[in-house]
Amino acid sequence: MDTVEVSTVVYVPPEEAYEFLVDFEGYARYSKHLDGVERHGDGGPGTEYDIRLSWWKLNYTVRSEVTELDPPERVDWRLVKDLKAHGQWVVEPAPEEAPDDREAASRVRLVIRFDADSASSDMLDLPRLVSLGWVVEKVKPLVLTEAERVVERIVADLEGEPRPVELTLHDAPENV
Repeated sequence: MDTVEVSTVVYVPPEEAYEFLVDFEGYARYSKHLDGVERHGDGGPGTEYDIRLSWWKLNYTVRSEVTELDPPERVDWRLVKDLKAHGQWVVEPAPEEAPDDREAASRVRLVIRFDADSASSDMLDLPRLVSLGWVVEKVKPLVLTEAERVVERIVADLEGEPRPVELTLHDAPENV
């Protein structure tokens, strides 16, 4: 399996960052490519979410399941439809990074483990003469740009004002 890990610092206590992360339905207001999130369950382990995505001529619904919650430190999840992937949101105190005007800082990490070979063009219902490889190459730069935009919007909501946000891409997960 391949692994991707990104993190950033938010200037709120870990409990506040965690509460934001478990509100999966709220994610839709941050991305123009995320059309909606529908919950099936009470929000605890076993709850599934339909995450509706769209870009260009493509529409796709990802179904994820919360597999474990460890407040305020971790939310584990897995995809249950089409793609083989699982991961976690991890929240850690980051007091050494809090500016003087903030009482707390947290490092928020998203770790994703996935099997790239589990993706197929059949699941996306691609237009004729469009290959999955072409779509992947077009989406790669879009994902990073959109991730930065989404994180900046989220941080502005959590902290109460906009600021530039640095996403750190980690080569390998750190004991997660």
